Amino acid sequence: MNADPLRILVAGDPMAAVARWREAVSGTLLGKPSVVDLALTAVLAGGHLLLHDVPGVGKTTLAAALAATVGGTFARVQFTSDLLPADLTGGNVLEPATGRFSFRAGPLFANVVLADEINRTPPKTQSALFEAMEERQITVDGETRGLPRPFLVIATQNPYDTHGTFHLPDSQLDRFLMRLAIGYPDRGTERDLLRATRDDERPGRRGRADHVPVVGPDDVVQLMAEVRAVALPEVVEEYLLDIVRATRSDPRFVRGVSTRGAQALHRAAQAHAFVQGRRYVVPEDIRLVAPAVLGHRVLARSGAGSAGEGGEHAVLALLDDIPSPL
Repeated sequence: MNADPLRILVAGDPMAAVARWREAVSGTLLGKPSVVDLALTAVLAGGHLLLHDVPGVGKTTLAAALAATVGGTFARVQFTSDLLPADLTGGNVLEPATGRFSFRAGPLFANVVLADEINRTPPKTQSALFEAMEERQITVDGETRGLPRPFLVIATQNPYDTHGTFHLPDSQLDRFLMRLAIGYPDRGTERDLLRATRDDERPGRRGRADHVPVVGPDDVVQLMAEVRAVALPEVVEEYLLDIVRATRSDPRFVRGVSTRGAQALHRAAQAHAFVQGRRYVVPEDIRLVAPAVLGHRVLARSGAGSAGEGGEHAVLALLDDIPSPL
C-alpha cells in the first residue's frame, strides 16, 4: 500500500484506521456524530445503508463523504422516473469494428454506489438494484458477473408524501442493513452553516475531490473480517434475543422481526462495538443500533401501510421495557 499522510495501515492498527475514517466523515457532516457512527457501523457490518429524511439535511453529503473516504471505484446514480434497469447494470453493445457484442458495465460495477433519491424511480428499475444488493452479482443476457468487493449501496430517499415518489416494498427495504434519518442540525451548527454560506466556505458540502481516501477497498474487506471476530457474550446475546422475540409478541407490533433481522442486529452490534474501539459487544451497542436496524423491518400497530411507518418509535419504546442485563 502506498504511504499517505492521511492513511493508516489497517494491518497495523485497525481501530486507529476506523477512528481516522470517522474523523474524516464527521468533518463533512457537522454536528451529527451519532449518525456518522451508525453509518460507519453499517459499512463495517457489510450492509447497505438507506438514508431517509427530508431534502436538504445532508443525506447526499453523508453518502458522498463515505464513498470519497474509501479509496475505490465510485458511481453516483440520480434516480428518475425514466431510469431503466440497463442504466444500472450495463449491457451488451454491438462493436461496429468487429461486428461482435461486448459487455459495457453499468454503474453497479463499483465499490460504492450512491443511489440518490432511490424512491423516485419505478419498481422495475429498483428491482435491478436490489438483485445486485442481495446476490452481489448481476445477470445480463444469461451471463452472470460478480460485483467487486466490497460492494456497498448507499441510498437516499425522500419521505413518501413528497411528490413523485414510489414506495419501496418490504422485501426491498429488508436488503438495507440500516435505515437512518439525519435530522435537523442543532442551533449552533446551523448558525455556523449560515455564516459559512455567507462567507462562501460551505462546510459540510465538500465534494468527492476534496477528500483524501482514508481506507482502500482491501482495507475495508479486512476491517469487515475484524468486525466478524468481535465477541458477543452470552448474556448480551440473550438480551438481543429478548428484544427480537418481544417484537413478535408485543401488542405494539403487527409484525415482528424475522430471523434475518436478528442476524442483522447481531452484525450491526459487533460493528458498532468496533467503531467505539471495543472487541466485545455491550448492551448499549444493541440499544443504539436497534432502532435503525429493526425499525424498517417491523410493522407497528400505529403504522399505516408500509414497513417502518412508526417502527423506530415502537422499537425505542420496547427497549425501555426490556431491562439491560449489565
